[in-house]
Amino acid sequence: MIRYIISIVLTALLSFVAGLYLPWWGIALAAFVVGVIIPQRPFYSFMSGFIGVFLLWEILAWWIDSKNDGILSQKIAQVLPLGGSTVLLILITSLIGALVAGCAALAASFVRWRVREAEEVDN
Repeated sequence: MIRYIISIVLTALLSFVAGLYLPWWGIALAAFVVGVIIPQRPFYSFMSGFIGVFLLWEILAWWIDSKNDGILSQKIAQVLPLGGSTVLLILITSLIGALVAGCAALAASFVRWRVREAEEVDN
């Protein structure tokens, strides 16, 4: 359980740092690295990447939205078929980032599993 919580926090922190220097898909690299470093079962690996980035992007989106009084998000929500709902826009944004990070963490878990399996065959 402690590895799970550490993985969530580390994914969020590395994703934040990656977001400062890399494009948006840097979250996938951060989640993959955490998934390789911290061994977990595939489901927990996916969920830790998913939750870490979901919470990060949710907090960042709310913070950015509050800094400009929701003007930009309201206009984007009107352009997209969201009925002008800024809350729905922020949730969808967070969900997209979370799915990308969750899939990257899941891929890392499968890579660890495959490498371990290949080592067992060699021995």
